[in-house]
Parts: sequence; C-alpha cells; structure tokens
Amino acid sequence: MRTIYQNWGTINYAEAFERQTEIFDAKVRAKLDGGKLTDNYLIFCQHPHVYTLGKNGTANNLLVDKAFLDKISATYYKTNRGGDITYHGYGQIVGYPILDLEQFDLGLKDYIFLIEQCIIDLMADYGIVCGRLEGATGVWLDSDTGKARKICAIGVKASRSVTMHGFALNVNTDLTYFNYINPCGFTDKSVTSMQKELQYELDIKQVEDRLQQHIIDVLTHHQNS
Repeated sequence: MRTIYQNWGTINYAEAFERQTEIFDAKVRAKLDGGKLTDNYLIFCQHPHVYTLGKNGTANNLLVDKAFLDKISATYYKTNRGGDITYHGYGQIVGYPILDLEQFDLGLKDYIFLIEQCIIDLMADYGIVCGRLEGATGVWLDSDTGKARKICAIGVKASRSVTMHGFALNVNTDLTYFNYINPCGFTDKSVTSMQKELQYELDIKQVEDRLQQHIIDVLTHHQNS
C-alpha cells in the first residue's frame, strides 16, 4: 500500500486531532473488517501555541493557570497519546504518521526507534550531533552530560498496530513557551531548537522536505524488505 504525504499547514490542534482520528479509526475498522489493507499517511503541520498532556501525564507539569494561558495566546488539551506534557507552536514541525505497523513488519518500540533515527539523521545533515537518552523517548543533544536538552519530542498512540500522534521537532521554535511547563515531565533537563543550536533561522520548508524524505525512505525499505 502507499504511504501518502500531506502537509496540513498551520492548523488548530483540535481540528488536527479530529482529522487524525478519522483516518486512524478508518484504518482500525478496515483491519477489524477482514483485515483489509489501507493506505498509510505521513502528515506534517504546525500548530498555534498549545500545550498537550498525554494520558499518563501529570497535570501539575503545567505550571501556569488558564488566565496566563490566555495572556500568552495558548490553549491546553488532554489527549490520548503516550508521554507527559509538551508544547506545540509556530516554527515547529509536528509529524503525525498514521501507519499500520504490520505492513512494515515493525513493533511499536521499533517504530519509535525508527522515528528517532530519522530525526538523528536529519540533524546530522545540518551538523547537529544528536542521540537518545536512556529511559526517555525523543531525540537529545549531549544526552550523557548535565547539559542534556531535547530537540524532538515523541508521543504515540497505537491500536491494532495502527499509530497516531507522533513527534514535534523544534526548528525555529520560540523556546520561552517551554518555561511554563516541565517538558515531558522533566524538571532537570532543558529543550533546544535547530535555530538555537545553529544560531540562524532555518527555511522550515527545506527541513520538512528533508525529513519527509528520510522517513519515506526508511518506511519504503521496511515495506519492501
């Protein structure tokens, strides 16, 4: 089956969640109804300022109240992905791969490892050295030091091996918005962006194109292997 790439542009989180859910539910129903194979999707977008809390997250990791959220033009949603609290905003690539992992012979842990690796490889294209942090999903810089900082968060939901939600890569992101949460539940680690590490603003379309190619190449390899 095909993997279809879509870019939804800048879209409110609630609308993107609804559109994701429609695709996800249809794929799950098709699997339950005789195991019909359906197309897979790789969706990129950006969201206006929003904080989202995973199903196992701690609400206290949001450090401000509703009035302050209004002041900074941000919204807050509890959602059904894994992980704790994170921020989405302008200058960030949010990726929603809606995939039937069985079509790619991947388990959930392997899939998350694959997404992390695609981000790590993309960062290498720009001369940014990244890796993993034991016990924490996502992509990190200086993960084995006291200066560990996350450049990409990952939070996924899966049912019947079909995925939704995904990742958020900080490209030209305004990092001050992370000051109002304990990102992903951590109180002793920070966040960063490509712009902060490279000290210049990036062409986000170019980054999207390169990232799309990394992910599609890896998925194609797994689908054909």
